[in-house]
Amino acid sequence: MNTEETILYILKNFKIIAVVGCSKDEAKEAHKIPKYLKEVGYKIIPVNPTADFILGEKAYPSLLDVKEKVDVVDVFRPAREALEIAKQAKQIGAKAIWLQSGIISKEAEEFCKNNNILFVENRCMMVEHARLKNEGKLE
Repeated sequence: MNTEETILYILKNFKIIAVVGCSKDEAKEAHKIPKYLKEVGYKIIPVNPTADFILGEKAYPSLLDVKEKVDVVDVFRPAREALEIAKQAKQIGAKAIWLQSGIISKEAEEFCKNNNILFVENRCMMVEHARLKNEGKLE
């Protein structure tokens, strides 16, 4: 499901991203990538049980605690947690799951396919956005 069309569709059409595993540590990718996404115009909703605010946004202890609309769930957690995160994403009405680089889950992919949730794995949302922007496919 890592098709160019799916990636472009998600980045073009969905603007509210819940970031599961968003980090307070500015040196970590789980901080740098959501920061970039916020800077290019996406709304970021950090999900981290040890933070109150990240990147100036209210952080939530879990995905199920997020009370606002979520389009995409961007995942910075181990692959073994991906299926449970996908199930929670369905509960809150998210339309897409994006597993960051290095995270692969056949179970989460199968769940998403069976529940009409768009799915991307083992790709960096920031890298894909920058690449598609450079190619003139995104504004």
